[in-house]
Amino acid sequence: MEYWDPVETLAREELGSLQLRLLNETLHHATCNSPYYAASIPRDLRSLTSLEDIAKLPSLSKDDIRVDQEARPPLGNMVAVPEDEVVYISASSGSTGVPTASPFTSKDFDEWIDFEARLFFSSGLRRHHRYCHALNFSLFVGGPCVLGAQRIGALSIHAGTLPSERLIMVIDQFKPDTIWTTPSYAWYLGETAERMGFDPVASSIKRIFVAGEPGGSIENTRKRIENLWDANLYDYYGISDIFGACAGECTEKAGLHVAEDHLLVEVVDLKTGEHVAEGERGEMYLTTLKKRARPLIRFRTGDIVSYEEERCACGRTHLRLMGIHGRVDDMLIIKGVNVMPSAIEAIVRSNSALTGEYRLVVTRENHLDALTVETEHVKSFKGNLGVLEKQIQGDIKATLGISPRVVVYDEDTLPRATHKAKRIVDHRKDVWKP
Repeated sequence: MEYWDPVETLAREELGSLQLRLLNETLHHATCNSPYYAASIPRDLRSLTSLEDIAKLPSLSKDDIRVDQEARPPLGNMVAVPEDEVVYISASSGSTGVPTASPFTSKDFDEWIDFEARLFFSSGLRRHHRYCHALNFSLFVGGPCVLGAQRIGALSIHAGTLPSERLIMVIDQFKPDTIWTTPSYAWYLGETAERMGFDPVASSIKRIFVAGEPGGSIENTRKRIENLWDANLYDYYGISDIFGACAGECTEKAGLHVAEDHLLVEVVDLKTGEHVAEGERGEMYLTTLKKRARPLIRFRTGDIVSYEEERCACGRTHLRLMGIHGRVDDMLIIKGVNVMPSAIEAIVRSNSALTGEYRLVVTRENHLDALTVETEHVKSFKGNLGVLEKQIQGDIKATLGISPRVVVYDEDTLPRATHKAKRIVDHRKDVWKP
């Protein structure tokens, strides 16, 4: 087995010692150079004796970053280096509020790109491959990740957000074997190719990297995309506030390896705030261990995950995320039941009578929240729509314990996402979010 960096196979004990050293270096750097951390971290917690002690430190959220940057624009008081050391900034999409900036020093940027190379290498990318990067380059932290493929030596195509028909032509012309996009767009691109008379199964694409949505961790979605392209799908995880993809699947496809020499991971129960055990779901907190421009300490990602620490069959020892199950701010509470969109997606995409497209519409009726699941049948469907709707409703009831309205439209009724899909339409007012 080949590895990009020897750190990937460190014994867990050695990795823990490395993390503790890097954590204390980060705490020292942050509290000495960042006004935010100097004010928020007590002096007796600026050097820790164990990784478990991190739970004693205050956490921070996306809103904290936003407020900090609005108070001292453009980069805020969390920044721990002079601005003339910042060589690059990315910005969040603003989907949950005003976009926030993520600054990088030259060293931060270089270490980030080296990890992208490590991640690509673990997923089977080599210098003789052709790689197509179909992610947005406009301030998006996923844009520069293409440089990781170039560091490996792969021929790299900076496609960005080309119109879908043009991207199909690029694939046909340059014949890349690997492409990175979102799960929704991988699906949409395959459908577009078929409408153009271009068979995605017969294309050069044999490896698809996806990120930005939970779809890559949903088995039914993964299988349908793989079948559509006759390619292997690898799920990646990234977050704009830290750097590009910071976790991803190796060729074993047995969970997403986290960059634990860059990040300390906590998975925290939403109600108790306590760390959860392996296999249990909770919100992921991340602490940067090397980032100098703006360290993040106990950053609440809002992502619901589960994890495993056992060594992977590939030989890598870093913790694996066993699914990105959804987001805290996407969680719906319908008649007292927590509902993640990813759970509905798994049901919809397991039904061969459906196209796989879906939308969740939430309303408030008689002071109670009501959910409508909108989906589509395939063109070849000749059965009874009412029976199909009841079948889907029954599948949801059996899995989640709720009976939403189900509406099945003709194929191509619902809007297609050209990149990141928006699955929830919320018509409620004054909604409490967990």
